[in-house]
Amino acid sequence: MSVPIRVGVGAAFGSCGELLQGVTAENGRDFLVTLPITRGSVAVFEPDPSRDDVTVVPAHKTKSRAVAAAVLAGSAALRGGVLTVLGDLPEGKGLASSTADLVATARAVADAENRTLAATEIEAVLRGIEPSDGIMYPGAVAYYHREVRLLAALGALPPLTVVTGDEGGCIDTVVFDRHRPTVSTAVAREYSSLLATLSDAISRGDAATIGAVATRSARLSTPLRERPHLEATITAAERIGALGVVVAHSGTTTGILLDEHDPQMSAKITAAQQICAQFAVSVDVHRSWRPGPPDGADPALSAAVAR
Repeated sequence: MSVPIRVGVGAAFGSCGELLQGVTAENGRDFLVTLPITRGSVAVFEPDPSRDDVTVVPAHKTKSRAVAAAVLAGSAALRGGVLTVLGDLPEGKGLASSTADLVATARAVADAENRTLAATEIEAVLRGIEPSDGIMYPGAVAYYHREVRLLAALGALPPLTVVTGDEGGCIDTVVFDRHRPTVSTAVAREYSSLLATLSDAISRGDAATIGAVATRSARLSTPLRERPHLEATITAAERIGALGVVVAHSGTTTGILLDEHDPQMSAKITAAQQICAQFAVSVDVHRSWRPGPPDGADPALSAAVAR
């Protein structure tokens, strides 16, 4: 029986920096906690039976081509084709744009032969290409990004808005991760404690504690990458009644976390934009992505449609 071939579509959401990033006290493994947002990447794969290779558009998405080739290697029906990757996340800013491209690509190629890849299958492909965020899983997750393995699924975040400022420039996450300084035992213990606190806060929908953990993680990140504007931004965020400040630990983005249930939400978004404009070359607004009711649909595709 032949496998039906079609144009495949896949999608993945991004992550607005990390709510927490550090090292576990138990075994010194690097981890992060994602902040999924309703922006990301969509990939379209057009199979071509006459070809044995993959053409990717745009051409510089070479890692997406590598993912497509890896998924095709395990297919009995597909050989080659044209892969188009469309994303609305800026590159090199710490918003998981690279991982979103790769996850969307894997899903699109599998979809071309009416298959759905499990998150663990996508991990196995990405593991041979680069360190990755855990955005192949729905909701917020604690993730061993260097190992490309799940630490823990934490669940859906409460509805959050993040007003972000981009300080300019780009950071290559792979290169950045090669030069991480040693973390002391005391700091590693604090990271583990913060992870436990954050896990509990997410399970209870405690937005205030989520914001407090993100702010502490932002402060702890400064030995890895200097952010001269950080303390002033935290002080200003506290002044307007924001939940806290979140950073892209290996990116150029700093964000102010707001509770979408706040009755003064509109005014606080404006105030947060003004704060970010003090240090940023551009200011944006993101909203947290939340899994919808189970309906059999691909959660990443649902997120893409929601945009």
